[in-house]
Amino acid sequence: MFQRWHKRDPERDYFMVSNEVFCLGLNYGEIAVYAYLLRCEDRKTYQCYPSYRTIGKAVGMCENTVRKNTLRLEEKGLICTEPTMITTKDGCPRNGSLLYTIRPIQEVLNSYYQRQLVQAEEAAAKARAEKQLAKLGNRKPTHIENEGVSA
Repeated sequence: MFQRWHKRDPERDYFMVSNEVFCLGLNYGEIAVYAYLLRCEDRKTYQCYPSYRTIGKAVGMCENTVRKNTLRLEEKGLICTEPTMITTKDGCPRNGSLLYTIRPIQEVLNSYYQRQLVQAEEAAAKARAEKQLAKLGNRKPTHIENEGVSA
């Protein structure tokens, strides 16, 4: 008997990952965590709040590895995080999961390219300085030659 699958709603059942994400030098763990956060995000607020444990179960990582990848994503500007608080049944305040905000990819790309430009300029300046030092190192100082001569 033929079983018909229900029709999938592109808005509800899929999420998009920008092609540019693969140009940012992310490792596989960062990509996995980022993709999971995109899957969870509210598409109106660009926010979500899964726990490290939930993310880890979904992408096959331990909580500590998820935490490290989350920190790297935040350093690279792809996400912003904020701590949340929850109140237990007995009224005690506790730390909740982080609130993740997915940043617009164009802002992330602009920042990434700006950092690359600064690094390239620093490398070029260093190379010029080393070249200048090499030139100075090959020349014999004239004041040493004249010190041994007395009048």
